[in-house]
Amino acid sequence: MTTTANEITYRLEQKRRVQADFPGPKSVALGDRRRAVVAAGVASTVPVYVADADGGIIHDVDGNAFIDFGSGIAVTSVGASDPAVVGAVKEAVEHFTHTCFMVTPYESYVALAEQLNRLTPGDHEKRTVLFNSGAEAVENAVKVARLATGRDAVVAFDHAYHGRTNLTMALTAKAMPYKTNFGPFAPEVYRMPMSYPYREENSSITGAEAAKRAITMIEKQIGGDQVAAIIIEPIQGEGGFIVPAEGFLPALADWAKENGVVFIADEVQSGFCRTGEWFAVNHEGVVPDIITMAKGIAGGMPLSAITGRADLLDAVHPGGLGGTYGGNPVACSAALAAIGSMEEYDLIGRARHIEEIAIARLTELQSQLSSGVIGDVRGRGAMLAIELVKPGTTEPNPELTKAVAAACLKEGVIILTCGTYGNVIRLLPPLVITDDLLNDGLDVLAAAIKANA
Repeated sequence: MTTTANEITYRLEQKRRVQADFPGPKSVALGDRRRAVVAAGVASTVPVYVADADGGIIHDVDGNAFIDFGSGIAVTSVGASDPAVVGAVKEAVEHFTHTCFMVTPYESYVALAEQLNRLTPGDHEKRTVLFNSGAEAVENAVKVARLATGRDAVVAFDHAYHGRTNLTMALTAKAMPYKTNFGPFAPEVYRMPMSYPYREENSSITGAEAAKRAITMIEKQIGGDQVAAIIIEPIQGEGGFIVPAEGFLPALADWAKENGVVFIADEVQSGFCRTGEWFAVNHEGVVPDIITMAKGIAGGMPLSAITGRADLLDAVHPGGLGGTYGGNPVACSAALAAIGSMEEYDLIGRARHIEEIAIARLTELQSQLSSGVIGDVRGRGAMLAIELVKPGTTEPNPELTKAVAAACLKEGVIILTCGTYGNVIRLLPPLVITDDLLNDGLDVLAAAIKANA
């Protein structure tokens, strides 16, 4: 028996409310304190400070209530204070907050590994290792691939985002703000063209043909027998929520298998029901050799993981994987509870329902705007995007994108932007958001686009 999002009992009223003095005096004061002590390089999208959050609503310190279309960048899929997660965290901290799994292990780490082995694609024997962040998961997936294959080269893709550490910056495509002046970067990383249907020069190119284009370049520039791993986001995140053409991922995975290359699916942003499947690769039946996970895994607690073929992960020598905080017991308990809520609430079904509502409304809006500023509407589940362009062209329109985001915030809706060209509005609502709140937020978004187009 599952509970739908519209049947959930929330602590906070699921309605937006924005007062005239926005941002309010308490947020302004906190901003002043922040500037005196927090490094300027840490930027925040919204100039208000959170006091409480529940379901699809965020309350700030001044009493404003915002519709959350960001979920902490796809983290709070079960809500920011899911009762099961809160209860699990409380119980865990009453016993112990940390021991380090590498010193004195505990059951919750093992239980979570069992769950991840069960939920990730494929019925082969698997192993799991837990870490703290998505970037850590990516780094360790590459470590495993290099050791297991005895090769060095790693293939990443245009528009990719994989993190902010040295190796993951090398894997990331976008220079500003992620890479500029932070080099030199880790070597033996090669970038190949992504399948980006909206921006393909040849609009009729298929996914298989786009994959062939990349494979030809790999074989020419590197050599298949030199590649340790291909790493790819099944739906690219920071790059613009790019959904590759059907057939692109399977063709790459097939080539990797034929050439002894480890196929790594970076599901840090797209995993855990976000796209209407447990993982985005499930949409095309792709079974990765290794899958990286974070964000939605633990209901807001810091945790990440890699799960992959047992022969690959067991090839690493004892002590070669790990970390002091990796698989913290409180975070593991939160993840077990979050997975339980995902199943209880049928958040896979809920993500598909959100897609049905949002895509219908956004494509209708696209057809209504004669200016043609909505170039593309795309995405899967509750990982959706609008690409904004200059009227009558496909030229990116980052100015309009910023104006729309600001207009939405003024009306009490938090939306995030992304994209290589800064012209994509991305929608990542909590999967437990109510239909009423979702539609209210979409009303505000539509009005903002119309007013600024």
